[in-house]
Amino acid sequence: MKQTTKKEKFFEESLKLIHEKGFKAVTMRDIAQRLDFEPANIYNYIDSKQALLELYLFDISYEFHDSLNNILKSSYSPEEKLKLIISTHIQLTAKKPYKMALLVNEWRNLKEPKLTEFTEGKKVYENKIRDVIAKGIEEGQFRSMDIEIATYSFLSSLRWIYDKYTGSESKINPFELEKQISDFIFTGMGK
Repeated sequence: MKQTTKKEKFFEESLKLIHEKGFKAVTMRDIAQRLDFEPANIYNYIDSKQALLELYLFDISYEFHDSLNNILKSSYSPEEKLKLIISTHIQLTAKKPYKMALLVNEWRNLKEPKLTEFTEGKKVYENKIRDVIAKGIEEGQFRSMDIEIATYSFLSSLRWIYDKYTGSESKINPFELEKQISDFIFTGMGK
């Protein structure tokens, strides 16, 4: 079994604390107290609370973008691509639920120019999903529908999942969740 380093513990606990209290409410002193550190020691790991937020958000965002780009480069049909996107989303969320919670809830706390960079990346991601759905409609894999509504409904069906992995309640099997979400989405989109 791998032993957690102080640095890993710092990042893990600070992420959980931000999830519990919210980014604006958490101070570096709170993080130090949680870890039984002297507040000055925190700056050995990160320059500021804002740098911490940027690190978490861009790290998970890049993972999503990389996965999506690999899926889009595949020769799979639009329906298969959406299933892979669902799978990737659920698997990443199950492995990194606190980063996902931050991605959903705290990105608005980024400061410029990182806020603009993040929101532009978010739009690019959404547009790629929109293109897959549009292609599926065009090819007759999905029923005719408003692409904007379909895109946001698809993404909304995935955003809340972190909640199943951040609490103390029993964790749902990610493969079972994937099947249920896929069935739900494709029942609505299917012909």
